Amino acid sequence: MSNNKEKLFSEFQAPTTQEWLDKIQVDLKGADFQKRLVWRTNEGFNVQPFYRREDLKDLKAVDSLPGEFPFVRGNKKDNNLWLVRQDIVVEDAAEANKKALDILNKGVDSLGFKISGSDVNAQFIATLLDGILPEYVELNFKTCQRHCVELAEVLVAYFKEKQYPLADLKGSINFDPIEKILTKGKDVSALCAEVAPQLIAALKELPGYKCINVNSVSLNNAGCYIYQELGYALAWGAEYLNILTEAGVDAAEAAKRIKFNMGVSENYFMEIAKFRAARLLWAQIVKQYEVPDEACQMHACAITSEYNQTLFDSYVNLLRSQTETMSAALANVDSIVVTPFDKPYETPTEFAERIARNQQLLLKEEAHFDKLVDVAGGSYTIEHLTDAIAQEGWKLFLAVEEAGGFLAEALNGNITNAVNASNDKRHAAAATRREFILGTNQFPNFTETSDGKQPLSSACGCATATHETGELPALNTQRLASEFETLRLSTEKAEKQPIAFMLTIGNLAMRQARAQFSCNFLAAAGYKVMDNLGFKTVEEGVDAALEAKADIVVICSSDDEYAEYAIPAFQYLNGRAMFVVAGAPACSEDLKAAGIENFIHVKSNQLETLRAYNAKLGI
Repeated sequence: MSNNKEKLFSEFQAPTTQEWLDKIQVDLKGADFQKRLVWRTNEGFNVQPFYRREDLKDLKAVDSLPGEFPFVRGNKKDNNLWLVRQDIVVEDAAEANKKALDILNKGVDSLGFKISGSDVNAQFIATLLDGILPEYVELNFKTCQRHCVELAEVLVAYFKEKQYPLADLKGSINFDPIEKILTKGKDVSALCAEVAPQLIAALKELPGYKCINVNSVSLNNAGCYIYQELGYALAWGAEYLNILTEAGVDAAEAAKRIKFNMGVSENYFMEIAKFRAARLLWAQIVKQYEVPDEACQMHACAITSEYNQTLFDSYVNLLRSQTETMSAALANVDSIVVTPFDKPYETPTEFAERIARNQQLLLKEEAHFDKLVDVAGGSYTIEHLTDAIAQEGWKLFLAVEEAGGFLAEALNGNITNAVNASNDKRHAAAATRREFILGTNQFPNFTETSDGKQPLSSACGCATATHETGELPALNTQRLASEFETLRLSTEKAEKQPIAFMLTIGNLAMRQARAQFSCNFLAAAGYKVMDNLGFKTVEEGVDAALEAKADIVVICSSDDEYAEYAIPAFQYLNGRAMFVVAGAPACSEDLKAAGIENFIHVKSNQLETLRAYNAKLGI
């Protein structure tokens, strides 16, 4: 059999990379290869359209095995099991307990409880955890930073009283003062060295509990680029490692207590690579403390992004979070939280939470993503992306370290300012449709209304802030679609929904293409768009538009024909509606000289254009 295989393969000569490139150049028919096929990422490197084995020859990480240092291929050796986690905001302990017991029977095996600091007491925790068996369920807690030690002591006492096997229990307490500095602009840095060692000591009898958290998901939800989350998360974790070891905590013990809560966005392959690169680099950082290999493992919970979620066409959020969940699962994370699709505009409903759980269960039970370790391993593209993003993340990590470390950079505002600058850049890209938001600035649902939905603002995670001092810049968590949503909601409130009428004339292919473009462009503001098959004369088209009570008339034709049709149509309309030309024809200056002011095309700033139109319409 093997001889037959060798004979079969010997009949085919493997083409060289240059031969592939030569063939591609022929197919491109003279077009620039670099412009057409090379992906210029926001992460600081270019991605080629294809990779070959020779591209990986210098990558050392590809020779490692799953479960082995530097853990680029995951912490597990024989499966890819991850925990399906759902978080619960606890207002009433009994009600939260009832909900937790219910969802544990519906596929969840990791619970997250968000508790007010004033509720941290033995009775409250006993009621909350009644009937939940912690040896079978990962339990995660988030409360006021100043109550974390108290919470740890209450949990240890409760588990002892119930005679649970303490060494087998898994969970976490989310202690992370640095996140508060970034998200709220409050200087609580004193808590880092003061509370962190106490918290580890309080959890001494619970070796499976993480308590020092790196919540880089907050950067993700503020619109940072992937390399930024990676580099900053590493510097963030290294900061805590330094603080703990300087406080006398054993380095291996400190590393084992750190947990990374990372965001995952829609950039499918890049997110897979991010988590692989994160494990690789974190292992290298921790190893500098001369600890055993197992202490170098990164433990990560992936949380699907809120930044790219939308209020309009919100079911598209399911598509976004599904690919994000796939990225996290294929990247071998420890647990995943899927953000419910309705999070931008309401407290998630039971239906939305059920769908979020089932998105993970589908990947486990239907697609069997949990069966194979590091499915992405060996993929030339993903291995290259892992290496490339690791290099960019490492550069950022070193830059932060050289500047004095993550805490110092957070306190002087540099981290926040850098992430906010990325957010601004992404909003600008969305405004010009260089970054697409499906259902918002691209292919909006023409007939959808908000039905009373309003965007929710994020609430503070701490019940009290009386001890916080200092005012620092805070992360801007404005979602990418928020400005378009504000625009569309304002249109809904107008006395009359504006009507945009497509005056299609001339070349069939061009008028149809431009009408489709214009409908998508204008419907993003909530306008009623009316497409048409075509008119024989501009007068016929204008008359039809006025009969339809159009507020905007968009002439859609070819560039050459605009010289013939645009000015007569504009003059015949005679100011009875706003006149718009779809495109940027060579005769634009002549059209402008005739009084035509409005043009929409692929280089237009869609957001600013629609704002201007709303102003002209009195909205």
